[in-house]
Amino acid sequence: MRAWRNGLWWSFASLVVAFMLSPIVILMVFAFNRGELLSFPMTGFSFRWFADVFTRPEFVAAFENSLIVSTTVGMTATVVGTMAAMGLARLRVSISAGIMTALTVPLMVPPLMLGVMLLSYYTQWLGLRLGLSTVIISHLVFTQPFVILIVSSRMAAFDFAVVDSARDLGASSLRTFFTITLPIIASSILGAALIAMAMSMDDFLVTFFTIGGGNTLPTYMWGMLRRGVDPSINVVAVLLMLFSISASLIGFRITRYGK
Repeated sequence: MRAWRNGLWWSFASLVVAFMLSPIVILMVFAFNRGELLSFPMTGFSFRWFADVFTRPEFVAAFENSLIVSTTVGMTATVVGTMAAMGLARLRVSISAGIMTALTVPLMVPPLMLGVMLLSYYTQWLGLRLGLSTVIISHLVFTQPFVILIVSSRMAAFDFAVVDSARDLGASSLRTFFTITLPIIASSILGAALIAMAMSMDDFLVTFFTIGGGNTLPTYMWGMLRRGVDPSINVVAVLLMLFSISASLIGFRITRYGK
């Protein structure tokens, strides 16, 4: 009876996993379809649509914009988030917990609401012109808290006695950071940066409301869907998915084993 029950649970779990992964598998399979129809049977295996996508100027522009935004967001969120995490680690738990709660409020707001609020804030209150700069600022709103949380979790177990010893021996704050603190927490910082870049790269809703003109890869995909579906959109989706998943997995692995 126990073996039968275990077999039933394994079968159910396998069906759930297959259901969750099947859209990704189908997406990747049809990215290599020779024909234009997204239906079985496939007409053959080809890299035709990859070549087609990379010859489109609008795709290249969207790809460049995504790289600019995600790289800038990753670097900025990492620098500012690391500084904030180091400062919070020196505060009393009661104070740092309250600050952390305030910083994570944007993560609790639905992305649609966050995008609308930021659009109104930029245009009605600040009078800013929408563009990549407003997208970068907007992405920092929801990526920086993740960096602070990740680095703070590492700083919670950090031995500040080594820092104090270095300062007593005459080392400056900057030298102490680069020779002692940074090597110890570098893996957590790198992992947090990759996760922030992945979150920025595949964001659609906030970007849609704050970009004004131009496109990133997610908004470019939205425009392609409105004009019709062909395997080229699968190619864009696969490229975006591979970047996001790879950056996230590497980031999570680094932060997990870097503690």
